[in-house]
Amino acid sequence: MDRKKSSKIIKHAALLAVLYLAVSGCAFRGQDGSGQGDAQSATAGSGREQGSDESAGENGAVLRGKGEDNASDAVSGGREADKGETESPAKPGSDFGSPADLGEEAGSPAGLGEEAGSSAGMEEEAGSSAGLGEEAGSPAGLEAEAGLSAGQGEETGLSAVQKSVSTSAVGTDSPKDSGYDFTICFAGDINLDENWGTTQFLDTQENGIYDCISEELVEAMQSADIMCLNNEFTYSTGGSPLPGKAYTFRAKPERVEVLHQLGVDAVTLANNHVYDYGKDALLDTFTVLEEAEIPYFGAGRTLEDAMKPLYLETDGKRVALVGASRAEKNKMTPQATETEPGILRCYDTELYLQAIREGKENADFCIAFVHWGTEYSFDLEQVQRDTGREYLDAGADAVIGAHSHCLQGMEYYDGKPIIYSLGNYWFNEKTLDTMLLQLTFTGTDEDGQLKVQVIPAVQAGYRTTWASEAEEQRRIYDFLESISVNVDISDEGIVSAAEDNGTWSRQQKDAGTEERK
Repeated sequence: MDRKKSSKIIKHAALLAVLYLAVSGCAFRGQDGSGQGDAQSATAGSGREQGSDESAGENGAVLRGKGEDNASDAVSGGREADKGETESPAKPGSDFGSPADLGEEAGSPAGLGEEAGSSAGMEEEAGSSAGLGEEAGSPAGLEAEAGLSAGQGEETGLSAVQKSVSTSAVGTDSPKDSGYDFTICFAGDINLDENWGTTQFLDTQENGIYDCISEELVEAMQSADIMCLNNEFTYSTGGSPLPGKAYTFRAKPERVEVLHQLGVDAVTLANNHVYDYGKDALLDTFTVLEEAEIPYFGAGRTLEDAMKPLYLETDGKRVALVGASRAEKNKMTPQATETEPGILRCYDTELYLQAIREGKENADFCIAFVHWGTEYSFDLEQVQRDTGREYLDAGADAVIGAHSHCLQGMEYYDGKPIIYSLGNYWFNEKTLDTMLLQLTFTGTDEDGQLKVQVIPAVQAGYRTTWASEAEEQRRIYDFLESISVNVDISDEGIVSAAEDNGTWSRQQKDAGTEERK
């Protein structure tokens, strides 16, 4: 949701709350029974001045509330679905029980559905603004004072705006666990360097980044409960390019607004370009992201900071994100030390395995985001397969890779996915297949499932566009299957484990890569 619109919705909800209380004559009384007790104050979207759906949680956790009750994992950009076409291509997220467009039967779409009951905007039949569900019977904020905390939207009809509010129970018992359902979306490399083609093209576009990345992809990013990508540059106006480095990337601090526009909730800095302009520029990058309230991981002012998992909370569950890099043959990006800033490296996996274990011990789910592989090669290095399995054995629920600037294959190991590389997302002018990757976690504490879905796209000429045609989607799925170890991908982009397809030999080549049969 656009943050300016979100702020307006919050104001409307607050006004309606006052009107409701005035009309109904209801009042929440303090323990002294006088009616003068202090009411809890919680403002949706207080995590950022722009009005985003987040607020600060304990131990650096971020409480998320993006997307209406997590009912839609991706939305195709507001176009009405053509119900007359039975052969229409799969839309992003269409297999998850909600249409990719803002459909009429979604139940609770991320946008304005006619039958949603409680949309992100003003619902005419419900007679209420954001958060006033038909079944809730009360304005935004009333449920919070009644003791309902964020994340109970399925039971009360709360909207995405209300779900971002974290409150304590007031005079009620804690609700029973009703399960969880949330989506984490990942994108590969982006580049906002001031002298790079992507940024120069961006500056010529009337609608900025929205003319560079298609609306279907932007909607999928914005509607995810957690959106994470690889920040492949530094934010600074200082520093000097590292001597001897062929490509160095630096963006002005104000470019961080692009991340807000795309709905980004977290970035990995564990890559080979965040230190391109040296120590001071790296420190500037930390400050810029912190002031923009965009959490980062995989780098820090000290080694302890660089190793520290990033904890994000959504739908009552805590997710740990842990990043590291082993991308450089000529190691120019330093690992942080006890006194100096840098990234976390994983050439030697000991520290990274320690970070993964820590993340898993302190969270319900742990995702390892790794910068590795050979640039512009679909072939996997043997070390990717070996260490990827180590990361899963250490407790990661999924391994996500980047750096190769092109897609690489996938593998299921012990029932858990390794996505070897997301490729370029919006990085240069080359024509390359790419994707958004959605991990959807559903279930209860006793029984949970992880669904992996590919949203196919193509980067070409400084634009990244959703693959809208069924034939183009299938081509990308087939290609991913052909370079993967043991996955099948359905026409809806759902990734599942398959028998090892023999694409990769079991013999290690002399250069450390695997031989394609």
